[in-house]
Amino acid sequence: MTEDSSTSPSLLPEKQEPGDPDSTQERPGRRWNEIWEKILRLGLGEIALRIGTAVVSVTLILLVVWVMGSFYLKGQVTQSQELAAMAAPLPSATPTVLAPSFKIAGSAFDQGIIRLAQIHTILPEKPRFEINTYEVQNGDTVFGIAEKFGLQPQSILYGNFDTLADDPHRLRPGQVLNILPVDGVLYRWTATDGLNGVAEFFGVTPEDIITWPGNGLSEETIGDFSKPNIEADKLIFVPGGTRDFINWSAPLISRTDPAAAKVFGPGYCGSVYDGYIGGGTFVWPSTERFLSGYDWSPQTNHFGIDIGGQTGNAIYATDSGVVVYSGWHERGYGYVIIIDHGNGWQSLYAHLSQIYSGCGESVSQGAIIGLMGSTGNSTGPHLHFELMNASGTRVNPWNFLQ
Repeated sequence: MTEDSSTSPSLLPEKQEPGDPDSTQERPGRRWNEIWEKILRLGLGEIALRIGTAVVSVTLILLVVWVMGSFYLKGQVTQSQELAAMAAPLPSATPTVLAPSFKIAGSAFDQGIIRLAQIHTILPEKPRFEINTYEVQNGDTVFGIAEKFGLQPQSILYGNFDTLADDPHRLRPGQVLNILPVDGVLYRWTATDGLNGVAEFFGVTPEDIITWPGNGLSEETIGDFSKPNIEADKLIFVPGGTRDFINWSAPLISRTDPAAAKVFGPGYCGSVYDGYIGGGTFVWPSTERFLSGYDWSPQTNHFGIDIGGQTGNAIYATDSGVVVYSGWHERGYGYVIIIDHGNGWQSLYAHLSQIYSGCGESVSQGAIIGLMGSTGNSTGPHLHFELMNASGTRVNPWNFLQ
Protein backbone atom coordinates (compact mmCIF):
# COMPACT_ATOMS: atom_id res chain seq x y z
CA MET A 1 0.00 0.00 0.00
CA THR A 2 1.44 3.32 -1.01
CA GLU A 3 1.46 6.53 0.90
CA ASP A 4 -0.34 9.56 -0.44
CA SER A 5 2.14 11.85 -2.20
CA SER A 6 0.47 14.90 -0.77
CA THR A 7 1.37 13.89 2.69
CA SER A 8 5.02 12.84 2.04
CA PRO A 9 7.85 15.22 2.77
CA SER A 10 9.28 17.12 -0.28
CA LEU A 11 12.97 17.08 -1.08
CA LEU A 12 12.76 20.45 -2.92
CA PRO A 13 13.06 23.78 -1.05
CA GLU A 14 9.85 25.23 -0.11
CA LYS A 15 8.63 28.18 -2.15
CA GLN A 16 8.51 31.35 -0.07
CA GLU A 17 5.35 33.20 -0.14
CA PRO A 18 5.27 36.92 -0.67
CA GLY A 19 4.20 37.47 2.88
CA ASP A 20 7.26 35.60 4.24
CA PRO A 21 9.57 38.06 6.08
CA ASP A 22 12.71 36.45 4.63
CA SER A 23 11.61 37.20 1.11
CA THR A 24 12.35 40.96 1.44
CA GLN A 25 15.98 40.60 2.68
CA GLU A 26 18.91 40.16 0.34
CA ARG A 27 22.48 39.16 1.07
CA PRO A 28 25.03 42.16 1.19
CA GLY A 29 27.59 40.46 -1.06
CA ARG A 30 24.97 39.77 -3.67
CA ARG A 31 23.85 43.42 -3.63
CA TRP A 32 27.45 44.75 -4.11
CA ASN A 33 27.93 42.31 -6.95
CA GLU A 34 24.82 43.59 -8.66
CA ILE A 35 26.01 47.20 -8.20
CA TRP A 36 29.46 46.39 -9.61
CA GLU A 37 27.88 44.59 -12.62
CA LYS A 38 25.80 47.68 -13.33
CA ILE A 39 28.95 49.92 -13.18
CA LEU A 40 30.77 47.61 -15.57
CA ARG A 41 27.83 47.62 -17.99
CA LEU A 42 28.01 51.41 -17.98
CA GLY A 43 31.81 51.31 -18.79
CA LEU A 44 32.82 53.08 -15.54
CA GLY A 45 34.87 50.30 -13.94
CA GLU A 46 38.33 51.81 -14.44
CA ILE A 47 37.25 55.22 -13.19
CA ALA A 48 35.67 53.65 -10.13
CA LEU A 49 38.90 51.78 -9.33
CA ARG A 50 40.95 54.98 -9.52
CA ILE A 51 38.55 56.87 -7.32
CA GLY A 52 38.53 54.09 -4.80
CA THR A 53 42.31 53.89 -4.68
CA ALA A 54 42.57 57.68 -4.09
CA VAL A 55 40.02 57.54 -1.28
CA VAL A 56 41.88 54.72 0.42
CA SER A 57 45.23 56.57 0.13
CA VAL A 58 43.84 59.78 1.61
CA THR A 59 42.23 57.79 4.40
CA LEU A 60 45.56 56.13 5.27
CA ILE A 61 47.42 59.47 5.29
CA LEU A 62 44.86 61.02 7.60
CA LEU A 63 45.12 57.99 9.83
CA VAL A 64 48.93 58.32 10.09
CA VAL A 65 48.67 62.04 10.88
CA TRP A 66 46.14 61.33 13.59
CA VAL A 67 48.34 58.64 15.16
CA MET A 68 51.47 60.86 15.13
CA GLY A 69 49.60 63.79 16.61
CA SER A 70 48.02 61.67 19.31
CA PHE A 71 51.06 59.67 20.48
CA TYR A 72 54.39 61.24 19.31
CA LEU A 73 53.97 65.02 19.05
CA LYS A 74 52.22 65.73 22.33
CA GLY A 75 55.49 66.75 24.07
CA GLN A 76 57.29 70.07 23.47
CA VAL A 77 59.96 69.86 20.75
CA THR A 78 63.06 72.03 21.38
CA GLN A 79 65.85 72.85 19.00
CA SER A 80 69.41 73.61 19.93
CA GLN A 81 70.75 77.10 19.42
CA GLU A 82 73.00 75.77 16.71
CA LEU A 83 70.08 74.32 14.70
CA ALA A 84 68.07 77.49 15.23
CA ALA A 85 70.97 79.60 13.97
CA MET A 86 71.34 77.39 10.93
CA ALA A 87 67.61 77.64 10.21
CA ALA A 88 67.59 81.43 10.54
CA PRO A 89 67.44 83.32 7.27
CA LEU A 90 70.73 84.81 6.03
CA PRO A 91 71.03 88.63 5.91
CA SER A 92 71.90 88.43 2.24
CA ALA A 93 72.14 85.90 -0.51
CA THR A 94 75.20 83.65 -0.35
CA PRO A 95 77.10 83.71 -3.64
CA THR A 96 77.97 80.41 -5.19
CA VAL A 97 81.57 80.21 -6.39
CA LEU A 98 82.96 77.24 -8.23
CA ALA A 99 85.98 75.71 -6.51
CA PRO A 100 89.21 75.63 -8.54
CA SER A 101 90.02 72.34 -10.14
CA PHE A 102 92.46 70.11 -8.27
CA LYS A 103 95.54 69.17 -10.21
CA ILE A 104 98.14 66.57 -9.27
CA ALA A 105 101.66 67.61 -10.23
CA GLY A 106 104.32 65.10 -11.22
CA SER A 107 104.10 61.58 -9.90
CA ALA A 108 102.65 62.49 -6.49
CA PHE A 109 99.32 60.94 -7.46
CA ASP A 110 100.93 57.58 -8.10
CA GLN A 111 103.48 57.53 -5.27
CA GLY A 112 101.61 59.43 -2.56
CA ILE A 113 103.41 61.24 0.28
CA ILE A 114 106.66 59.67 1.37
CA ARG A 115 107.08 59.87 5.13
CA LEU A 116 110.58 59.79 6.54
CA ALA A 117 110.90 57.89 9.79
CA GLN A 118 112.41 60.01 12.55
CA ILE A 119 113.88 58.19 15.52
CA HIS A 120 114.75 61.40 17.38
CA THR A 121 112.33 63.66 19.23
CA ILE A 122 112.71 67.34 18.37
CA LEU A 123 112.21 69.43 21.50
CA PRO A 124 111.41 73.16 21.29
CA GLU A 125 114.23 75.48 22.31
CA LYS A 126 113.95 76.49 25.95
CA PRO A 127 114.28 80.13 27.00
CA ARG A 128 117.80 81.06 28.03
CA PHE A 129 118.57 83.33 30.97
CA GLU A 130 122.34 82.98 31.31
CA ILE A 131 125.03 84.80 29.31
CA ASN A 132 126.98 82.52 26.98
CA THR A 133 130.33 83.14 25.25
CA TYR A 134 131.49 82.83 21.65
CA GLU A 135 134.98 82.88 20.15
CA VAL A 136 135.23 85.03 17.03
CA GLN A 137 136.22 83.14 13.87
CA ASN A 138 137.80 84.31 10.62
CA GLY A 139 135.20 86.02 8.47
CA ASP A 140 132.87 86.86 11.37
CA THR A 141 131.07 90.19 11.46
CA VAL A 142 128.83 91.77 14.05
CA PHE A 143 125.86 91.16 11.75
CA GLY A 144 126.74 87.50 11.21
CA ILE A 145 127.26 86.76 14.90
CA ALA A 146 123.99 88.48 15.79
CA GLU A 147 122.07 86.46 13.19
CA LYS A 148 123.66 83.21 14.41
CA PHE A 149 122.24 83.74 17.90
CA GLY A 150 118.94 85.42 16.96
CA LEU A 151 119.90 88.87 18.27
CA GLN A 152 119.94 92.41 16.90
CA PRO A 153 123.43 93.58 15.82
CA GLN A 154 123.51 96.33 18.44
CA SER A 155 123.09 93.71 21.19
CA ILE A 156 126.51 92.29 20.28
CA LEU A 157 128.03 95.74 20.87
CA TYR A 158 125.90 96.37 23.98
CA GLY A 159 127.13 93.15 25.52
CA ASN A 160 130.84 93.63 24.77
CA PHE A 161 131.81 97.23 25.40
CA ASP A 162 135.04 96.23 27.16
CA THR A 163 136.12 94.33 24.02
CA LEU A 164 134.62 96.25 21.09
CA ALA A 165 134.05 99.72 22.61
CA ASP A 166 131.06 100.29 20.29
CA ASP A 167 133.34 99.93 17.24
CA PRO A 168 132.54 96.99 14.91
CA HIS A 169 135.97 97.36 13.31
CA ARG A 170 137.58 96.16 16.56
CA LEU A 171 136.23 92.65 15.97
CA ARG A 172 139.15 90.19 15.71
CA PRO A 173 139.44 86.38 15.41
CA GLY A 174 140.11 84.78 18.78
CA GLN A 175 138.16 87.34 20.80
CA VAL A 176 135.69 85.85 23.30
CA LEU A 177 132.38 87.71 23.19
CA ASN A 178 129.46 87.71 25.57
CA ILE A 179 126.26 86.43 23.92
CA LEU A 180 123.22 87.89 25.66
CA PRO A 181 120.15 85.67 26.16
CA VAL A 182 117.85 88.22 24.48
CA ASP A 183 118.27 91.74 23.13
CA GLY A 184 119.40 94.15 25.79
CA VAL A 185 122.43 95.71 27.48
CA LEU A 186 125.12 94.25 29.73
CA TYR A 187 126.12 96.75 32.41
CA ARG A 188 128.86 96.63 35.04
CA TRP A 189 127.44 97.94 38.32
CA THR A 190 129.27 100.66 40.28
CA ALA A 191 129.03 101.40 43.99
CA THR A 192 127.37 104.79 43.44
CA ASP A 193 124.65 103.57 41.07
CA GLY A 194 120.96 103.91 41.92
CA LEU A 195 118.47 101.43 40.52
CA ASN A 196 116.05 104.09 39.31
CA GLY A 197 118.78 106.03 37.52
CA VAL A 198 120.25 102.98 35.78
CA ALA A 199 116.81 101.77 34.66
CA GLU A 200 115.90 105.20 33.30
CA PHE A 201 119.21 105.50 31.44
CA PHE A 202 118.58 102.22 29.59
CA GLY A 203 114.87 102.88 29.03
CA VAL A 204 113.42 100.15 31.28
CA THR A 205 111.85 99.89 34.74
CA PRO A 206 113.64 98.81 37.94
CA GLU A 207 111.39 95.74 38.03
CA ASP A 208 112.71 94.64 34.62
CA ILE A 209 116.20 94.44 36.12
CA ILE A 210 115.18 92.89 39.44
CA THR A 211 112.94 90.16 38.05
CA TRP A 212 115.33 88.93 35.35
CA PRO A 213 116.27 85.43 36.64
CA GLY A 214 119.88 85.60 35.47
CA ASN A 215 120.63 88.66 37.64
CA GLY A 216 120.02 86.78 40.91
CA LEU A 217 118.17 89.72 42.48
CA SER A 218 115.04 89.77 44.64
CA GLU A 219 112.54 92.48 45.58
CA GLU A 220 112.68 91.23 49.16
CA THR A 221 116.47 91.74 49.46
CA ILE A 222 117.13 94.61 47.04
CA GLY A 223 116.48 97.24 49.71
CA ASP A 224 116.39 100.95 48.92
CA PHE A 225 116.35 101.58 45.16
CA SER A 226 118.66 104.57 45.61
CA LYS A 227 121.23 102.34 47.36
CA PRO A 228 120.34 98.82 46.25
CA ASN A 229 122.02 95.72 47.62
CA ILE A 230 124.00 95.05 44.45
CA GLU A 231 127.72 94.47 44.76
CA ALA A 232 130.09 96.68 42.78
CA ASP A 233 131.49 95.29 39.47
CA LYS A 234 128.60 92.81 39.19
CA LEU A 235 127.52 92.33 35.58
CA ILE A 236 123.81 93.16 35.36
CA PHE A 237 121.77 92.28 32.29
CA VAL A 238 119.14 94.86 31.32
CA PRO A 239 116.58 93.03 29.14
CA GLY A 240 115.23 95.26 26.38
CA GLY A 241 117.61 98.06 27.32
CA THR A 242 119.18 100.45 24.80
CA ARG A 243 121.66 103.31 24.88
CA ASP A 244 123.50 105.70 22.59
CA PHE A 245 126.74 104.57 21.00
CA ILE A 246 130.01 106.37 21.59
CA ASN A 247 130.87 108.45 18.53
CA TRP A 248 134.38 107.56 17.40
CA SER A 249 134.26 109.65 14.22
CA ALA A 250 135.65 113.13 13.90
CA PRO A 251 133.22 116.01 14.40
CA LEU A 252 132.48 118.56 11.71
CA ILE A 253 135.78 120.39 11.22
CA SER A 254 135.40 123.73 9.53
CA ARG A 255 138.28 125.40 7.69
CA THR A 256 137.90 128.33 10.09
CA ASP A 257 138.59 126.16 13.19
CA PRO A 258 140.42 122.96 12.22
CA ALA A 259 142.12 122.75 15.63
CA ALA A 260 138.84 121.42 17.09
CA ALA A 261 139.97 117.96 15.91
CA LYS A 262 143.05 117.97 18.14
CA VAL A 263 141.45 115.39 20.46
CA PHE A 264 141.47 112.81 17.66
CA GLY A 265 145.22 112.68 17.09
CA PRO A 266 148.27 114.29 15.52
CA GLY A 267 146.61 114.67 12.13
CA TYR A 268 144.72 117.81 13.19
CA CYS A 269 145.43 121.09 11.43
CA GLY A 270 146.02 124.15 13.59
CA SER A 271 145.71 127.07 11.17
CA VAL A 272 142.84 128.79 9.41
CA TYR A 273 142.62 127.99 5.71
CA ASP A 274 140.77 129.14 2.67
CA GLY A 275 140.55 127.54 -0.74
CA TYR A 276 138.33 125.64 -3.17
CA ILE A 277 134.57 125.42 -2.74
CA GLY A 278 132.80 122.23 -3.74
CA GLY A 279 130.00 122.07 -6.28
CA GLY A 280 127.67 119.92 -4.14
CA THR A 281 127.96 116.75 -6.22
CA PHE A 282 129.99 113.73 -5.06
CA VAL A 283 131.91 111.29 -7.25
CA TRP A 284 132.88 107.74 -6.31
CA PRO A 285 136.05 108.00 -4.14
CA SER A 286 137.98 104.91 -5.27
CA THR A 287 138.79 102.65 -8.20
CA GLU A 288 136.61 99.72 -7.05
CA ARG A 289 132.83 99.68 -6.62
CA PHE A 290 132.12 96.89 -4.15
CA LEU A 291 131.81 96.70 -0.38
CA SER A 292 134.38 94.93 1.78
CA GLY A 293 133.18 94.88 5.35
CA TYR A 294 130.33 96.98 6.69
CA ASP A 295 127.67 98.91 4.87
CA TRP A 296 125.89 101.97 6.24
CA SER A 297 124.42 100.61 9.49
CA PRO A 298 123.59 103.00 12.36
CA GLN A 299 122.41 99.99 14.39
CA THR A 300 126.05 98.89 14.67
CA ASN A 301 127.46 102.41 15.05
CA HIS A 302 128.84 102.31 11.49
CA PHE A 303 128.02 105.63 9.83
CA GLY A 304 129.85 105.09 6.56
CA ILE A 305 130.54 102.51 3.86
CA ASP A 306 133.58 100.26 3.50
CA ILE A 307 134.66 100.26 -0.15
CA GLY A 308 136.73 97.22 -1.08
CA GLY A 309 139.93 97.00 -3.10
CA GLN A 310 143.65 96.37 -2.82
CA THR A 311 146.34 98.16 -0.87
CA GLY A 312 147.63 100.97 -3.04
CA ASN A 313 144.38 101.66 -4.95
CA ALA A 314 143.92 105.37 -5.63
CA ILE A 315 141.61 107.40 -3.37
CA TYR A 316 139.89 110.41 -4.98
CA ALA A 317 138.43 113.61 -3.51
CA THR A 318 134.68 113.19 -3.83
CA ASP A 319 134.30 116.97 -4.31
CA SER A 320 136.51 120.04 -4.33
CA GLY A 321 137.54 121.59 -1.01
CA VAL A 322 140.26 122.17 1.59
CA VAL A 323 142.03 119.49 3.69
CA VAL A 324 141.30 120.15 7.40
CA TYR A 325 142.67 116.87 8.86
CA SER A 326 145.57 114.87 7.48
CA GLY A 327 147.36 112.19 9.49
CA TRP A 328 146.90 109.58 12.18
CA HIS A 329 143.51 109.19 13.90
CA GLU A 330 143.88 107.66 17.36
CA ARG A 331 140.37 106.27 17.62
CA GLY A 332 140.75 103.38 15.22
CA TYR A 333 140.57 105.10 11.83
CA GLY A 334 144.30 104.85 11.08
CA TYR A 335 145.59 107.38 8.57
CA VAL A 336 142.79 109.80 7.72
CA ILE A 337 142.06 112.72 5.42
CA ILE A 338 139.09 115.03 6.02
CA ILE A 339 138.07 117.58 3.39
CA ASP A 340 135.88 120.59 4.13
CA HIS A 341 134.00 121.44 0.92
CA GLY A 342 133.12 124.98 2.00
CA ASN A 343 129.39 124.57 1.26
CA GLY A 344 128.34 122.84 4.47
CA TRP A 345 129.57 119.40 3.44
CA GLN A 346 132.57 117.42 4.66
CA SER A 347 134.02 114.04 3.62
CA LEU A 348 136.22 111.56 5.52
CA TYR A 349 138.63 108.93 4.10
CA ALA A 350 140.02 106.40 6.61
CA HIS A 351 142.48 103.43 6.86
CA LEU A 352 144.79 104.93 4.19
CA SER A 353 148.22 103.49 3.52
CA GLN A 354 149.58 106.73 2.02
CA ILE A 355 148.52 110.39 2.32
CA TYR A 356 149.20 112.74 -0.60
CA SER A 357 147.35 115.88 0.56
CA GLY A 358 148.33 117.78 3.71
CA CYS A 359 146.69 120.35 5.96
CA GLY A 360 145.34 123.45 4.20
CA GLU A 361 145.77 122.06 0.69
CA SER A 362 143.05 122.84 -1.85
CA VAL A 363 142.04 119.77 -3.83
CA SER A 364 139.77 119.54 -6.86
CA GLN A 365 137.05 116.97 -7.38
CA GLY A 366 138.54 113.65 -8.54
CA ALA A 367 142.12 114.49 -7.47
CA ILE A 368 144.15 111.62 -5.93
CA ILE A 369 144.57 112.43 -2.23
CA GLY A 370 146.00 109.11 -0.96
CA LEU A 371 146.13 105.32 -1.34
CA MET A 372 143.94 102.57 0.07
CA GLY A 373 145.27 100.66 3.07
CA SER A 374 144.37 98.76 6.23
CA THR A 375 145.64 100.99 9.04
CA GLY A 376 143.87 101.40 12.38
CA ASN A 377 141.07 99.02 13.34
CA SER A 378 140.84 97.26 10.01
CA THR A 379 140.65 93.59 9.07
CA GLY A 380 141.81 94.13 5.48
CA PRO A 381 142.39 96.74 2.76
CA HIS A 382 139.40 99.02 2.27
CA LEU A 383 138.33 102.64 2.36
CA HIS A 384 136.00 103.73 5.13
CA PHE A 385 134.13 106.69 3.62
CA GLU A 386 131.80 109.15 5.40
CA LEU A 387 129.77 112.20 4.37
CA MET A 388 128.65 114.87 6.85
CA ASN A 389 126.26 117.74 6.26
CA ALA A 390 126.38 121.25 7.69
CA SER A 391 124.80 120.17 10.99
CA GLY A 392 127.54 117.59 11.56
CA THR A 393 125.16 114.68 10.89
CA ARG A 394 126.65 111.74 9.03
CA VAL A 395 124.39 110.73 6.15
CA ASN A 396 124.13 107.58 4.06
CA PRO A 397 126.68 108.01 1.23
CA TRP A 398 124.63 105.79 -1.08
CA ASN A 399 122.07 108.59 -1.29
CA PHE A 400 124.60 111.10 -2.65
CA LEU A 401 127.43 109.36 -4.49
CA GLN A 402 127.36 109.29 -8.27
